Amino acid sequence: MPCEIVDVGEIADSFREEIVAAIKKEDLNFGPKLVGFLSNSDPTAKTYSALTAQSCLAVGIHYELRHVDKEDLEEKIVEANEDNSVHGIIVYYPVFNSRQDQYLQNVLSAKKDVEGLCHKYIYNMYHNVRFLDEGKEIKSIIPCTPLAIVKILEHIAAYNRLLPYGNRLHGRVITVINRSEVVGRPLAALLANDGAKVFSVDINDVQEFHRGTGLQFSTHEAKNTSYKMTDVLPFSDVVISGVPSANFKVPTELLKDGVIAINFSGSNNFGDDVKHRASFYAPAIGKITIAMLQRNLIRLYQNYRDDE
Repeated sequence: MPCEIVDVGEIADSFREEIVAAIKKEDLNFGPKLVGFLSNSDPTAKTYSALTAQSCLAVGIHYELRHVDKEDLEEKIVEANEDNSVHGIIVYYPVFNSRQDQYLQNVLSAKKDVEGLCHKYIYNMYHNVRFLDEGKEIKSIIPCTPLAIVKILEHIAAYNRLLPYGNRLHGRVITVINRSEVVGRPLAALLANDGAKVFSVDINDVQEFHRGTGLQFSTHEAKNTSYKMTDVLPFSDVVISGVPSANFKVPTELLKDGVIAINFSGSNNFGDDVKHRASFYAPAIGKITIAMLQRNLIRLYQNYRDDE
């Protein structure tokens, strides 16, 4: 079976059409405003910001990048929280590359957190709470990059639509190589909540994420294992990697034939020979991540417009 390179542009375009339609429906002729804070010199963050600016211009969203010294960042986030002309905020991490970054995620108002990284949204995601209200009309915000990967898997039919919603990855074995609090761990939880058995690979160990049982069936459970990455790759239906290093490559020879391979690192974690193993391969997901960012921005406006 030949490998199909996932057309992330096509997937992103379908969501951009929804975003443009939503802006027109809400009569947002002024254009919702997204503010990005850059406090590091990471070239990947700069590239991501430039792509965000270009994509926002195309759909009618006003994007403003603010370069801020990291020592002043908390104060500037608070100012943006209180500014009614700002509808969404994104912070480009890492800033301090420590627990201070997690603190900053919670300084950001839930009303403007387009990345879905504040405690309210992370709690909901880990506990599989998909709505903010009892009537289940107001959807919670899901972190952009994990959500982008979910949308890729849905697009290529890795999700079984014949199964009930919320369990459509039942029977799938997925390995996620990255356990960061921004992408890797949230992604593993999302996939487990949808029914997959997920192996979460970190530099030190491999954890297994899976659906709970009994009273905990609605959310995931995680347990330590004695596995190494090389143990779990051969029986993984999907391998998703986001190691921020040009020196790391997923060992292609260990991948099963027909695997789905997705890279979300700024440095591609798969060699070209992955095409000889994979049925689907996504070497980058940035365009879809930005579309999810914009989608979350519109959702935040709809959720909280009456609070202004």
